[in-house]
Amino acid sequence: MKSLKSPPLSSSGRTAAATTSSLPPDSGLSLARFVAVVGPCALLCLVVLLITPWIGSTPVTWRNVIAGVSPDREIFLIARLPRILFGAIAGGALAVAGVLFQAILRNSLATPFTLGISTGSSFGAVVAIWLGLGTVVLGVPFVSLAAFVGAFLTILLVFFIARTRNALPTFTLLLAGVTLNFVFGALIMFIHFAANFTQGYMMTRWTMGSLDTADMNAVMRTAPFVIACLIALIWISGQFNPLAGGEEWAASRGVDVRRLKRTSYFIGSILTGAITAFTGPIGFVDLIVPHAIRLVAGPDHRILIPASFFLGSAFLVLCDTAARTIFAPTEIPVGVITALIGGPFFIVLLRRKRGELW
Repeated sequence: MKSLKSPPLSSSGRTAAATTSSLPPDSGLSLARFVAVVGPCALLCLVVLLITPWIGSTPVTWRNVIAGVSPDREIFLIARLPRILFGAIAGGALAVAGVLFQAILRNSLATPFTLGISTGSSFGAVVAIWLGLGTVVLGVPFVSLAAFVGAFLTILLVFFIARTRNALPTFTLLLAGVTLNFVFGALIMFIHFAANFTQGYMMTRWTMGSLDTADMNAVMRTAPFVIACLIALIWISGQFNPLAGGEEWAASRGVDVRRLKRTSYFIGSILTGAITAFTGPIGFVDLIVPHAIRLVAGPDHRILIPASFFLGSAFLVLCDTAARTIFAPTEIPVGVITALIGGPFFIVLLRRKRGELW
């Protein structure tokens, strides 16, 4: 007699068959469904971008801005508009990175923080502040360059630690990321201890996450890369759907799992590193936004990736607007606002939609 074997379990403890039963069909995505979900997210993002530049501690009018009257023109074009545009880019990139890590790790709580990328970036910035490297290189602050180098080295370390031959095991990848997260966290605390008061304040301020240093240079340097990554991910987005049922299932559906995981890992990591280098670590955007879209539209990544980008953009810009106006003229780091808003909202989602998040 043949022995009966139970179906393989997914990472969440369900069988692969049970997991794939909730997956979107392999048939083509209808334009009506795509527009019904992505359209409102894009419209919300557009409305937010049109309204928020006019909100702030100092009132400005569009007539004065168009006429070039000071200080309205300078406030709008130099202080607010670049910050809001970069906030939109950053929010969208972080949300998409969250989608990627949750997809390739098949873990609904996976974020760039999970793999230590944000902590590695913070370590690079903290070292630069400690050494007093406050110069500007090619129009980019050295602290931002150091933060990106820290993130990139973390990306490589996690990858080479987790890689076994030609595979990239999910569990090993998670363990490597969590371990480096603790290591870099300990190093950051040691540098905090060794730094003087001024340096310690600068380090703490940077690790809170903020958009107050964003300018048009940051926008122009990051926008082309983020847009190119978004287009590439939308192009391959259909391959993430079978992956939710397990690597074997995805391979049986014709997905090159090894290449997909590597590509997604590096794109998501570099997106996070590029944004964090300018903003510092900003949490919850990469966690709450993808789940909010899933609760509305399901797990189809052909919808999830573009919708998360637009909703993440709107979410971070709104949070930053609140950060710079609630206690004006004093500004709160936007990372504090995203945590204060995102945490309770995510708990409400968990309570209302338990068992439907993945």
